[in-house]
Amino acid sequence: MNLVSVEGISVGYGPHTVLQNVSLTVQPGEIVTIVGPNGSGKTTLLRALIGAARPTSGRIIRKPGLRIGYVPQKLHIDPTLPMTVERFLRLPGGTPRAACLPALERAGVPDLSQRQMSALSGGQMQRVLLARALIHAPDLLLLDEATQGLDQPGSAAFYRRIEEVRKDTGCAVLMISHELHVVMSASDRVICLNGHVCCEGTPEIVSAAPEYRALFGTGTGGALALYRHDHDHAHDETCGHDHAHSKTEAAE
Repeated sequence: MNLVSVEGISVGYGPHTVLQNVSLTVQPGEIVTIVGPNGSGKTTLLRALIGAARPTSGRIIRKPGLRIGYVPQKLHIDPTLPMTVERFLRLPGGTPRAACLPALERAGVPDLSQRQMSALSGGQMQRVLLARALIHAPDLLLLDEATQGLDQPGSAAFYRRIEEVRKDTGCAVLMISHELHVVMSASDRVICLNGHVCCEGTPEIVSAAPEYRALFGTGTGGALALYRHDHDHAHDETCGHDHAHSKTEAAE
């Protein structure tokens, strides 16, 4: 059973239509990346999935009892506000202290629990936001350009951590990113969005699609060689996944 099925949704703000007749599914355990130019509706789609934006048509079907973890682009915290990472993870209340350290370990920052939130670097902040999203063992992890502002090594390390989280927990991942050179090659499936679904499929299929090349240029396909992920989960035979298991340098 799909974790989420999006069936022909349209979303608009006032007279402006952002998404038009968008359909997609997310299956258990897969990593799906949404790419698209600025203003293509990527964040609006995630907002619709978490219930923060209401479709004007179509419907979103969630698996009963679906648990969703969400990592935003950024979180602005008043630097004068004294708050430790542990306290932040326990907000708004009800999260036991014992759940914090395992979440931080899974996010790769087990030593940050007593650090002040205002003292975190950009990369540490995103790891803490990831830990918060993982505390309640989500079935589906949503990431909205979660590495924005990080350098390329930091972004690559973050997405490798996401792959490890998926491997360890079995959660599915739906993420938005503009970093094609990292994310496309770490994904099982890619959806190219520009107000509507332009094309979708494996990274190799999408990078060769005319619609994708029209949006991003013909030079992006070689960047898929940057990072190939290892995996041991099954894919539907119709998706044509290339089971490459190598890590190579970018062919740019």
